[in-house]
Formats: sequence, structure tokens, C-alpha cells
Amino acid sequence: MPEQQVVLITGAAQGIGRHIARTFAMQGDRLALADINSLDLVASEMGELGVDVEPIHVDVRQESSVKDMVDAAIARYGRIDTLVNNAGIVTHFSWAPRWPRVADLDLSFWNNVMETNLTGTFLCTKHVLPHMERQGSGHIIGLYGGTDPEQMGVGASPYGVSKEAIRKFTGFVAVEEREHNICVVAISPGGAIATEEAPEDVRQRLPGPDHVGNGFVLASRLGMEDTGKLLQLDGDHLKELPQALIRA
Repeated sequence: MPEQQVVLITGAAQGIGRHIARTFAMQGDRLALADINSLDLVASEMGELGVDVEPIHVDVRQESSVKDMVDAAIARYGRIDTLVNNAGIVTHFSWAPRWPRVADLDLSFWNNVMETNLTGTFLCTKHVLPHMERQGSGHIIGLYGGTDPEQMGVGASPYGVSKEAIRKFTGFVAVEEREHNICVVAISPGGAIATEEAPEDVRQRLPGPDHVGNGFVLASRLGMEDTGKLLQLDGDHLKELPQALIRA
């Protein structure tokens, strides 16, 4: 792995993705920042930190858009060392439900969440893998969390199901890519986080994106002995959760 990584982060325009970009920028890594929303703010912030930034518009639900994103990163940097599959639609908070229960859920709403969270993770992983395989190295990091029906309450099923599927998907990719020296893990932020778009009362109750600390940088430096692990952020440390993605 080169000392200066090329890191591709989806959902980088705001929230956790924006914070993740900042932590990699502090390491001096080169950044391909992708989002369906404007990247002007985060690209400007990273530029002020003196790092090389390539902002890329992407719709992770669309394969052609994802392919174009990966092609743009490769054209700029020639390689991708770490992929952070952060793009996603986040559910309601337990005391302020915003999503309908299953009996009232439109198929289009369900599909939008699943296509963004799960299919987006699949497509980005699929199109980055050939480049990492040629390099003989790489790290792929998926986001897990919020899958307990009792804790999440009514209305969270699309989000919870998508995240549980990402956990299982990560395990399969870890097995398939072990021979190529590609470390694949899933990370749980360790609890609910309020991003910029959350209501004011929610932001007062919950920690902000900086709660994830330097965890994603640490994950991008893991060895192959950690591939297939489900990890939880604990300050600036990572701890393994007992729900193994793959058998040892």
C-alpha cells in the first residue's frame, strides 16, 4: 500500500462522508469525493487543507454513473487504494418517526432506499474491484448499523434491512477477494449520529459526524488478517463485534 493513498468516498458532500474526507485529508491522502449533491463546499474545504481533490457527481443507483465515477478517479490518479461506501439514505430517529410502517410503505420509497444503500454499495464495489485486483491490494469499507427492530422502532424497516444486507454482502466480498489481497470490512459508527440536515432538536441530543473520529483512516490501514470483520468505532479505536461476517 502506498504511503499516500487514493481514497474514493461516496456520499462525501455532507454528514459522515464529509467528516471522513477531512480525516483522510489530514493524512495527506488524495481524494476522489463523490455525491449526487453539490461537492463545492467539501471540495473547497479539502483544498484549503492542501490535498489533491477530484469532485465527481454520481448517482450510486445507476450503474453507468458509478462506472463513470470510477473511470474519473482512475483517470485522475491511476489507482484507487480505499473505497468508502458511505452514500445512503438515513432513517428516522426513534422519537421523531418520519418513515411509514410497512403496511403504508410505497414500493417506490422502499426501492429508493434499497437502491441507494445496498445496490449503491454493490455497484461501487463491483466497479472498483478490477482496479484493486490489478494492483494486488485495496481496502473496501462498508457502513453498517441500525438494524435492531426494537431499538429503531416503527418505520425503519427499509434502512435496517439494507444495512443488514450490507453486512452479509461484505462477508461474501471478503471471501471472494482474499486471494487478491483486498481487505473488506464493515464499520458501525457505534450509535445514531446527527448530520447537518437533522432537525435542531435531534442535533442537540445526538453527537455529530466527528463522533466517528479517525476510524475510517484506521480501517484503511488494516491488514488482511482483519478482512471480513464487523467493526465498531470506539473513539479513535476500532473494536470487533461478535457478529462475524465470515467464519474464521
